[in-house]
Amino acid sequence: MAEFPKSYNPEEAEKKWYETWAAKGYFMPEANPAGEPYSIVIPPPNVTGSLHMGHALNATLQDVLTRWHRMGGRRALWLPGTDHAGIATQNVVEKSLAVEGTDRHRLGREAFIERVWDWKKEYGDRIIRQLKKMGTSADWSRQRFTLDEGLSKAVREVFVRLYEEGLIYRATRLINWCPRCKTALSDLEVEHEELEGSLTHIRYPMLDGRGHITVATTRPETMLGDTAVAVNPDDPRYKGFVGKLVELPLMGRKIPVITDSAVDPEFGTGALKITPGHDFNDEAIAKRQSPPLPVVTVIGEDGKMNMYAGAKYEGLDRFECREVVLNDLREQGYLENQEKYTHSVGHCYRCRTVIEPFSTPQWYVRVAPLAEEAIKAVREKRIRIIPEGWENSYFAWMENINDWCITRQIWWGHRVPVWYCDDCQEATVAREDPSECASCGSRNIRQDADVLDTWFSSALWPFSTLGWPDETDDLKAFYPTDVLVTAFDILFFWVARMIMMGLKFMGDVPFRDVYIHALVRDPEGQKMSKSKGNVIDPLVLVDKYGADAFRFTLAAFAAQGRDIKFQEERVQGYRHFINKLWNATKFILMNRRGTAPLMDIEGYEAASKPSELSSKWILSRLAATTDEINAALEDYRFNDAAGSIYQFTWHEFCDWYIETAKTEMSDEVRDTLLYTLEKVVRLLHPFMPFLTEEIWQALPIKRKADSIMVSEFPQALPRDAGAEALMAKVMDAVTGVRNIRGELNISPAEELDVFIKPINEDVALELRDNVHYIKRLARAKSVFIDTEVSRPKGSYTSVKDHFEVYVKLSGIDVDGELQRLEKERKKIEEPLTVLKKKLHNEEFLARAPEHIVEKEKQKYDDLIKKQNKVLDSMEKIKGLKV
Repeated sequence: MAEFPKSYNPEEAEKKWYETWAAKGYFMPEANPAGEPYSIVIPPPNVTGSLHMGHALNATLQDVLTRWHRMGGRRALWLPGTDHAGIATQNVVEKSLAVEGTDRHRLGREAFIERVWDWKKEYGDRIIRQLKKMGTSADWSRQRFTLDEGLSKAVREVFVRLYEEGLIYRATRLINWCPRCKTALSDLEVEHEELEGSLTHIRYPMLDGRGHITVATTRPETMLGDTAVAVNPDDPRYKGFVGKLVELPLMGRKIPVITDSAVDPEFGTGALKITPGHDFNDEAIAKRQSPPLPVVTVIGEDGKMNMYAGAKYEGLDRFECREVVLNDLREQGYLENQEKYTHSVGHCYRCRTVIEPFSTPQWYVRVAPLAEEAIKAVREKRIRIIPEGWENSYFAWMENINDWCITRQIWWGHRVPVWYCDDCQEATVAREDPSECASCGSRNIRQDADVLDTWFSSALWPFSTLGWPDETDDLKAFYPTDVLVTAFDILFFWVARMIMMGLKFMGDVPFRDVYIHALVRDPEGQKMSKSKGNVIDPLVLVDKYGADAFRFTLAAFAAQGRDIKFQEERVQGYRHFINKLWNATKFILMNRRGTAPLMDIEGYEAASKPSELSSKWILSRLAATTDEINAALEDYRFNDAAGSIYQFTWHEFCDWYIETAKTEMSDEVRDTLLYTLEKVVRLLHPFMPFLTEEIWQALPIKRKADSIMVSEFPQALPRDAGAEALMAKVMDAVTGVRNIRGELNISPAEELDVFIKPINEDVALELRDNVHYIKRLARAKSVFIDTEVSRPKGSYTSVKDHFEVYVKLSGIDVDGELQRLEKERKKIEEPLTVLKKKLHNEEFLARAPEHIVEKEKQKYDDLIKKQNKVLDSMEKIKGLKV
């Protein structure tokens, strides 16, 4: 066997093993052909995307689950792919056209779409390459794209079926409109922000000359499209106004004063201007009237005032028009007053432009019947949402869901499969492109220019990627999928819609579990954004520390329901963990007998009956750790699983068992070391795939598999509670001596006289039987154990649960040590006083950001602990004089 390298080289190992795994087909479910199916579909990243911390966390957790189940013998499929991301991708290509001095309209639709496909071929796989760099074991042979041929067929099939069942319809109504992207947006694609604006009070004169009625509005420019003034029917202030006409200022139109119970008497003046063409609530009020109020649209799709706004205002930007209207109202005596007013303003989720309610014909999905079944599936626990608290958000949204506007006024995407006849005006909805009108046979037909919302095709992802509408083997084997791992921000955009579509078209849920992971924030708990300059690039960390250290950090941080305050220091810490395990491997291999046969791991497991307490203990702790990791991963407690393997490997295996091995290297210990190491790397593999493969391949063991990837994940073994309890007492005794060394700055090389006073004779007997461990690990010259022992004069004490430890000291300068500790105490006292004063300052607590206050509190708590430790040491040292 080749000599084990001095240090671990992540870059070299990652390239070598990823290429090997891919070449041998280990990412494919066929690697375990007889196994029970297990499947995950990746939340498809946008084809425009590059890897960010959210992607990295999401991919790591999915890969941990996939590798764990693959090693568990399952026929594991992690199905990857990307989303065509309609608006985002079109924006990217349009920007490049602008640099060339042209635009999509000059290019024409077909040529523009060709340009987007060219862009996709060149840049579209960037994020896939980045995911591979993370070590993701997705089956790239099954990679899908939401605009590929198979998924396009599925989209057509779903649209046509829903249309045939009356669940898709076309209607002209107000929608959220982005004047910059020039497309409709669903409610979920509108991001609201609290902004300070003005509440403008405007006088509308009564047509009969008897006074006026004052309305209050945040959008005075829309008054040009008013068709009524509404008041609450129970508002006594306006009893004499209802049914009369007022004159619309600046426009001279006559509009009625109407009643509607939706009007809030407490808002503004209690009188509401009604603009059905530019406000959703106003549109609803207008439709409730008999007859319905007319709709006047005064703002066009480009955000500029149109001809219906009047000649003076036509062509002005809506915000520019606002100022002109306010000035005219002021000059003509209609402006009563203005007051500051904070309100919620909707913005396009892509370009941050303020959205405009705009009336256009669009296609909608009638969602209520679909939502009813989706609600039931979660209530009946056919789908579990984890953490469970997200179920309430899901129900709240689904129970108040509106019909889904599914058309977008862009060119990149699935084109609406509807053709309009210019002769009979009827529409043809078809699975295949028709050559003539289905109603009259005319060939004078044209396809709807709009495309479907990106989320429409994404909603079909769990079954369309497996071949639906065809009855494929993959669809039969892997649907429903087992779990969806996703972020909370697409619970409604995507998760809810997949549930609705899966139930509708497959008759079953799309996944059994939905695991919603946390948001990755910066070290101060702030959301990462380019504008704040606090974005952490995952690939920089992978290059700096290796993929395994970065992956392990993400998993260790991933506690359910708690956002991640990401710190690079943790990645560095787990890189040290890798070094620790690497050095442990070198030690174990170095101590193997040169001519020893390859170890049969299963044979050792079946026949081994170690005699040494330390070996019994480490095998029992290994069994416990194995149980903990399997249980944690079963419950999606990734941080607990990572914590268990870290704690066992570093603190129990390396710090204790290997240290005992150095004092008693026997054949039994050599075998136990190798056996435990082999189990450790298998337990660690889902988190650190590259390191563990590198180590596993170097071990002198008999292998049933060519790769650790397809080896068996460790399962439960018997525990030895007695050995664990006994070793805990031995470790306590050693720790007691080590603590005294640390507190008194005694050199590790100095051998000490140790006295132990157990609480009873049983404990005394246990410790005497294992005194060789205490003596070697504590570096004791002598160890005296007796229930009647008295504390020796000039000794230092450590109190434990089952005994007291006394270390007899000689040559300690008690006064000098007290002076040293007093200096340390004073050094702590100064910053402690400053922090105490700051944390009692009400102005600081009120004005400082929350994360700064928390940081200062943590500093204060740390200093208090440090101060208490120094004071405790001083008291103990004073006792040496007794």
